[in-house]
Amino acid sequence: MKVLLALPPDVHNLEIYKVTGMRAPPLGLAYIASVLEQAGHKVKIVDSPTRKLNLKSWMAEVKAFSPDIVGISMQTPLTPKGYMAAKALRQEMPDVILVAGGTHPTYMYDEALDAGFDFVVRGEGEFTMLELTSTLESKGKDYEALRSVKGIAFREGGKTVVTPDRPFIEDLDKLPWPDRDLLDMDKYTLFNKPIRIAHVMASRGCPYGCMYCITSYYWGRRYRYRSAKNVVDEIEYLVNRYRAREIVFTDDEFTANWRFVREFIAELKSRGLDVKFSCGSRVDHVNKDIMKLLYDNGCNALYFGVESASQETLNRIGKKITIEQARRVFEWKRELKGFATGSFILGFPWETVDDMKRTAQLAVELSPDYAQFTALTPYPGTPLWDFAVKHNLIVDTNWEHYTTVRPVMRGFHFTAEQLGRALIYAYRKFYLRLGFISQELRAGRLGDLMSVLARETLSAFGDAVGRIFEPLRWGGEGE
Repeated sequence: MKVLLALPPDVHNLEIYKVTGMRAPPLGLAYIASVLEQAGHKVKIVDSPTRKLNLKSWMAEVKAFSPDIVGISMQTPLTPKGYMAAKALRQEMPDVILVAGGTHPTYMYDEALDAGFDFVVRGEGEFTMLELTSTLESKGKDYEALRSVKGIAFREGGKTVVTPDRPFIEDLDKLPWPDRDLLDMDKYTLFNKPIRIAHVMASRGCPYGCMYCITSYYWGRRYRYRSAKNVVDEIEYLVNRYRAREIVFTDDEFTANWRFVREFIAELKSRGLDVKFSCGSRVDHVNKDIMKLLYDNGCNALYFGVESASQETLNRIGKKITIEQARRVFEWKRELKGFATGSFILGFPWETVDDMKRTAQLAVELSPDYAQFTALTPYPGTPLWDFAVKHNLIVDTNWEHYTTVRPVMRGFHFTAEQLGRALIYAYRKFYLRLGFISQELRAGRLGDLMSVLARETLSAFGDAVGRIFEPLRWGGEGE
């Protein structure tokens, strides 16, 4: 069959894509494409945000390929545009089979089916999409046959049918590498510069189950790692095929398995691969020796989720780290002269404005090279979503605003507007320090960083970008 896989049109102007100027490939779609191609299906990928396609140009791409199936992948902020595309396809290509996938439809499958999709692929999509496609090819919309496909949802006689969950893929080495020939690899950039970046997945899953994070629930409560050899084989291919020089690991947590890390570094060194890479970590999953090993062998950035200055909050959200661990890791970072980003979340329901200020102050004290501040956002499928619905905390139901840069929920002691001002306060407090500005000037990065800040998070509040550089008032009081 002919299968077109796409991200929705008209999403390139959404906040989620305007944040850093970074264009990341739809790696999940490329994985699905490879699995389908191995089985003999013909596949096309339309990366709409990278190509900045509007609905008209997107529809032209679809029609030109004349697919039997159109699969649209959607994170929560992309769903309104995905539903718009489904409606247009239903009108202009009534015979095409529409499949929704991704984190949002996995949990909001009735919403997707109401929007006109024929099927929803729930969870890890490669083999579910393959079995669904093969079943449709051989038996059409035979509902008895479709009920045997694990991991999907569909409508039969007006009633929603949800088939049993598909087990997670245990041996990730058995997955073919993503088919990047279906992507515009030259267009994936950082800071809108033509830096040759390739994205790689080394593992899936997370055992921690933080209340706000979808990873544990979508990818499973256990780490599943590829072999180091398989990962480095792919990197070597990316270097030779696409001249990649920067590797971005998409894993939430790259460093949980120290044996994997050591084998990965040994593989890189044995092949003499001249690449830099960045990866996510946890402050309780590294020691100074592991950090040194990474920094000495091509790691140019580590990303740590610190989240809050309150140990009580860290305990309540299931983060399972301590403030002291965070302090120790950033001390090691400075001693090793490495680079690390810290992420911080504002707006946990039980917080006060003063609690958010303390988190901003902790970011200053830890002094990561960059700090990311986000508004706590309740995504469907997470315990936070259930908590927010139960306590009537959601104040904005426009999915396009669920980007973590625009507050969509209130707390017990603050409004969404106060959370928005807290984000501005945090960014200003961290980035307008003389020491930080001097550091960025010395490193030659200040221009890039300021252009990012001028486009991103704070632009979610209208004219709020300018207010980073003004005295911020909290109810009439100075900082």
